[in-house]
Amino acid sequence: MSRLAQVFSHLPKGQKAFIPFITAGDSGLENTFELMLTLVDNGADIIELGVPFSDPMADGPMIAKSHERAVADGVSLKNVLTLVEKFRAINNTTAIVLMGYLNPIEVYGYKAFAKDARASGVDGVLVVDMPPEEAQDLKQELDSNGIDFIFLV
Repeated sequence: MSRLAQVFSHLPKGQKAFIPFITAGDSGLENTFELMLTLVDNGADIIELGVPFSDPMADGPMIAKSHERAVADGVSLKNVLTLVEKFRAINNTTAIVLMGYLNPIEVYGYKAFAKDARASGVDGVLVVDMPPEEAQDLKQELDSNGIDFIFLV
C-alpha cells in the first residue's frame, strides 16, 4: 500500500488529512527543507510541494509570486526531486505530492521524470494543466514506478 493510501486508510472516520502546500524553493531550498520538517512536527499527513514554474496560470497571485521568487533563484524540477530525496533520508513516512505544470515534466521527459521521482521518494504527482484525457502516457510511467497520479476534478 502506498504512503498516500496509508494516510487515508488510517484516518479515523470523519477526520480529514492535514495537507499543507508550499512552493519548493521559495526563500531557498534549505528553508523549504526546514519548513517540511516543521510541518511534519506539527501534524502534516501529506506535504504538497509546488514545483516552481515561470507561468503558473492556474494559481492565484500569492502562489504565483512564490513561483516567481523560486524561479528567479533558479529552482528547477531536478532541485525539487533532490529536496525530496534529502527529506526521505530522515523521514520515510510522510507522503509527498508534487504539484505543478506539465511543461517542466515534458522537458524532463516522462520516463526519466517518473524514474527519478520514484528514486527520490515522491508519492504522488498532480499536474494542474493536464486534462485526464491527455494524461495516459504520463500516468502509465508514474504507475509503473509506483507513483499515484492525482487528477483535479
